[in-house]
Amino acid sequence: MRFSTAILAAAVASLTSATVATVFIQPITNPETPPVLLAEISYDTTTPSTAETTGATAGPGIIPSEVTSYEAPELPEDAKLLRIGVWDAVAGKWVSSTSVLSVGNFGKGYSPHFVLSVDVGVGRDEVVSVAVRGVKIDAGQTRDFGPQAAVVVTGRGKQPELNRPVVLSPEGKKVAPEAEKTLLQKYWWVGAIAIFMLVSGGGDK
Repeated sequence: MRFSTAILAAAVASLTSATVATVFIQPITNPETPPVLLAEISYDTTTPSTAETTGATAGPGIIPSEVTSYEAPELPEDAKLLRIGVWDAVAGKWVSSTSVLSVGNFGKGYSPHFVLSVDVGVGRDEVVSVAVRGVKIDAGQTRDFGPQAAVVVTGRGKQPELNRPVVLSPEGKKVAPEAEKTLLQKYWWVGAIAIFMLVSGGGDK
């Protein structure tokens, strides 16, 4: 009984912590045509990311994601270039940066692979950019022909050092902070005295 309850609690927790990004698409040649829903991608930023180079959990990495819904777009015959991104249907605007791609990425024999860049903050997960490319389906190498997604957590940039006074020289230039001295640099005179005493003390013999 306790085991099944724990499984149920874990499942509920994973569902509530997941975020769903709605990816829309729009032909550039027909700007008057409103963007249409292309896919919904679910991801969980509470799961530790895996850095591909070091294997560490900190820093930029890819987190688990899943394409929960996808519908191949019905595009106008004259459409050649498409705009893709996260669209807020209520506000009527793009809420992420958009990327441009060719309609050939949705051609027959190609499967779309989405890449989302997510900025994780306190109490929010913001999709920064969306990209997609069509990957040619090779039946001899894979059995999974459906759309795939990768969600990348962007690394946090260097933060400014606040509440630190800026020291200026008499010429008005910024003075670089003095580097921390080593133990030898601080107490070199002790060694000099010891060497002087050894040299001068051995003269009688």
